[in-house]
Amino acid sequence: MDIQDIKNRFGIIGNSPLLNRAIDVARQVAPTDISVLITGESGSGKEVFSHIIHQLSSRKHGAFIAVNCGAIPEGTIDSELFGHEKGSFTGAHEARKGYFEVVDGGTIFLDEVAELPVGTQARLLRVLESGEYIRVGSSKVQKTNVRIIAATNVDVYEAVKAGKFREDLYYRLNTVPLRIPPLRDRKEDIHLIFRKFVADFTDKYRSPNVQLTDDAQQLLVNYAWPGNVRQLKNVAEQIAVLEKDRTLTAQALQNYLPAEGGSKLPMRVQQGNKEDFSERDLLYKVLFDMKKDMVELKKLVVGIIQNGITPSTFSEHTPYINQLYREVEPVQAPAVPEPQTTLTIHNPQKERSPDFQYTHEAEEVEEESLSLIDKESDLIKKALRKHKGKRKLAAQELGISERTLYRKIKDLNLN
Repeated sequence: MDIQDIKNRFGIIGNSPLLNRAIDVARQVAPTDISVLITGESGSGKEVFSHIIHQLSSRKHGAFIAVNCGAIPEGTIDSELFGHEKGSFTGAHEARKGYFEVVDGGTIFLDEVAELPVGTQARLLRVLESGEYIRVGSSKVQKTNVRIIAATNVDVYEAVKAGKFREDLYYRLNTVPLRIPPLRDRKEDIHLIFRKFVADFTDKYRSPNVQLTDDAQQLLVNYAWPGNVRQLKNVAEQIAVLEKDRTLTAQALQNYLPAEGGSKLPMRVQQGNKEDFSERDLLYKVLFDMKKDMVELKKLVVGIIQNGITPSTFSEHTPYINQLYREVEPVQAPAVPEPQTTLTIHNPQKERSPDFQYTHEAEEVEEESLSLIDKESDLIKKALRKHKGKRKLAAQELGISERTLYRKIKDLNLN
């Protein structure tokens, strides 16, 4: 089967040399049983290539299953992949077969393989090397004959250097690397793919066909398409349904394209100055921020003691004081008053007149809690409030994985 026949069979559109190269590699590796690691940005079509490899292999009559490793909770991923015995953990009311047992003789596509926990990575490595695995809660070794195709939009080599992915597993999966080119590297295919999507959707919704002006075609081709083919398909569907003018100009097309920005995938474990913090690094970051705030607060207090409080100095430091009241939750501070010409200070122990001369007195001060658990809890709460409860965005803000955030929310009993 030549490349054009494969395109026709699996609905692949385009004539880019990079795309043709990827299809050719998939065609050559399909008859073998070696593992394949498919890399590419989100939305570029990695799962389509896994189907190509399976359907052109000797296992095409066997089972095929796609598993999104990032969507399965860390505590149940081993059970999903390898099965479990009755009573092996809470809720295991009966024995269950895992994917490696169900798909014996077929193909398993492990999407987002870089999200696998380290313990599961060790189990997967054993399957790749010997075809053996053990159910959760069992001591009996079982055999399986499964071909593994893995995919990721993460720079796995960077994850290996960061200690988040096993190096031996990386080389075992990466026997044949298959890179899917992003849409922005296939500019000659963008307009062709768009026309196909628009034709499909206008036929589906029984609406008139859409034509692009020259400037709209230029905008379409030069846009970065961070979501790749998936994003292009969504835009085509929106235009087919919503656009009243069936001749689309660049100005009208711009309304359907989000502003470009952010990093391009594949994602790196560390991007520029933004770090993917470990739990220990996150706690250090909290402590350093606390220290910085305390130093600034001490400077402010010393200045007040030495120079007294005047409307000008109070007004100058009011924003910072308000910020401290908002950010430091354990200390229940009263609202900061607006600057006044005459400032009256009330002391619980001693009432002073408005024109008193301030003298430094040793008073008992309620100290802020320095518990790491409290600070970690506060930081997670603030991130969740900032992103209105969206845990994926909160995890990105904190620099940790979404799975780690779920676990911390459970451990800290945060509702």
